[in-house]
Amino acid sequence: MSKKIIFLALTLFSLSNYSIGQKKYKADWESLKTYEIPQWYKDAKFGIFIHWGPTTVPANNAEWYGFHMWNEGEVDALGNPSKQASSAYKFHKENFGEPADYGYTKFIPEFKAENFNAKEWIDLFVEAGAKYVVPVGEHCDGFAMYNSKITRWNSVDMGPKKDIVGELFSEARKQGLKVGTSSHYAYGWHWWTYKDKYETTNPELRDFYWDAHDRWEPATEAWVKNWYNRTMDLMTQYQPDLFWFDLGFCEPAYEEARKKILANYYNQGLKNNQEVVLNYKNIKWKPVPDGAAVLDLESGKLDRIREDVWQTDMSLGGWRWGYCEPYEMREAGNYLQDLIDIVSKNGVLLLNVAPNKHGVIPDDQKAILREIGSWLKVNGEGIYESVPFTVFGQGPNNAEMRMHANLHEKGFNSDDIRYTKNKQNIYAFWMEVDNRNVITLDALGAEDRVINDAIKKVSLLGYNSEITWIQKKKELVIQLPTNFSSKNPVCFKIELEAMPSDIFGDK
Repeated sequence: MSKKIIFLALTLFSLSNYSIGQKKYKADWESLKTYEIPQWYKDAKFGIFIHWGPTTVPANNAEWYGFHMWNEGEVDALGNPSKQASSAYKFHKENFGEPADYGYTKFIPEFKAENFNAKEWIDLFVEAGAKYVVPVGEHCDGFAMYNSKITRWNSVDMGPKKDIVGELFSEARKQGLKVGTSSHYAYGWHWWTYKDKYETTNPELRDFYWDAHDRWEPATEAWVKNWYNRTMDLMTQYQPDLFWFDLGFCEPAYEEARKKILANYYNQGLKNNQEVVLNYKNIKWKPVPDGAAVLDLESGKLDRIREDVWQTDMSLGGWRWGYCEPYEMREAGNYLQDLIDIVSKNGVLLLNVAPNKHGVIPDDQKAILREIGSWLKVNGEGIYESVPFTVFGQGPNNAEMRMHANLHEKGFNSDDIRYTKNKQNIYAFWMEVDNRNVITLDALGAEDRVINDAIKKVSLLGYNSEITWIQKKKELVIQLPTNFSSKNPVCFKIELEAMPSDIFGDK
C-alpha cells in the first residue's frame, strides 16, 4: 500500500471521529471544566419536562409509589423510623391487595398508554412556547421508556409497546425543538424494600429489582457498572441535546463513572457537531465542579444573579411529578412569575407535565401550558435570548436558596419588579398587577448610573397605544393606561439610544 493511500485512510479515519484540531475531553475535572454552555441553551429559557411511567397506573403518591408501597412501618426517604404504615401501602392494600401478593411489576402490563400521540404532545409544547423537551428516560424504578438494549424492562417490549423517547425525539426535532432525556436510575439503588415475602427478592425478577441490600448502604461496584451501561445505551442510541441526572448521580460511589459519562457525552457531541448540555443536582455533595456542567435546582430558585447559566426543574403539580389524584396546581400566572424570576437571574425553567396512564395530558394541564404560550407570544422578547440586567429586580420578595423552596415561598406581589436585557432594550416585568396608576422603576433613574445611555422610548408589550413616562433622578416613572388590568405579569420595554454594557457582555 502506497504512503498516499495510507495517509488518505488515516485522514478519513480521523475525520470520521473528530474534526482536525478538535479537542477531546478526558475523564478528569481539569479537562471537563473547559466545557462551555451552548448558546442555544442560554437563549431557550423554557423547556418541558415529562414524568411518565408505570406509577400512573395506581396514580397515588406520584412517582414515589414504588418506594412507599411496601412500607408497613419502615424508614422513610430520609432514613427516619416510622411506626405507621405509609399511605401508599394502605392505598395498595385497599385497591390491589397485599404487596406480597401484588408486586410493582404487575403495574407494567396495565401501563398501556393506548392514547399516546407524540405529535399532539409536541404540538402542545410548541404552543406553550417551549424550546426544548425532556421526557424521562428511566425513573428510579428502572423501567426504560425507550428501546433499551440492556434491559428487557422497557416500553417497547412491555407496557405501551412503543419507543416513547424515540417517538417524542423524532417529532420534536421535526418541529425544531431541542431534545433531552433524564436518568433517575442511580437512585434506584435506594428504591426497593427487600423481604422474602415480596417479589423484590424473586430471582426471576433480579434484573428488575437487583440484589437485596440495605437501602442506605453505598451503591456497589456491580450496580454502578450496571447504571453506567444503561446510561451509555440511552446516550448513544438517542444522542440527546440535553442529559438530565437526578440526585443519585451526585453520590460518591459514582465519582469515576460520573466523570466518564461527562467525557463520553461531551465527546459524542463533538463527534456529531452537536452542542450538548448535562444537568446535575447539588444535593448533600458537590458532584461536579462549577463550569463542568449545568447546575439544576429541584423546585428551587436563586436569590441573586449567577454568572454561569443554571436551571430550575419545577412541576405543575408542586411536589407531584408523575400523575396522581389529586394533581393540584397553581394559576398559570404563578408559573410565569417563577419563569421571569429565574430568567432575571440567568436561569432556565424546565417545567414538568404529567400525562395519565392512557397517554393523555389532562385538560387542566393543557390550559395552563396554553396560557403560558399566549403570554410568551406577547412578552417573549424579554425572555428568549435575554441576559440579566445589572440588577435582577426590586421589591420585597425574593427566593430562598434551597431545594424545594418554591413549595414554601409566599410568591410575589405588586411591589415586585424583575429586569432582563436584550440588545439595547431593558425589560421590566411587573409581577402582579394592581389598581395603581403609576409604576416606579428604581434601577433606571437618571443619576443612579445603572444605565449611562439615554432612554429613547418606553412601551407596554401587548398595548398598542403610547404610554406616558418620565425619567427622574432616582427612578423611571411610568403612567399606566386608564382602567388597566391583567391577571398575569406585564412587561415594560425600555429602549435605549445605544447598547448598554455590563459584566455579562454586550448582546
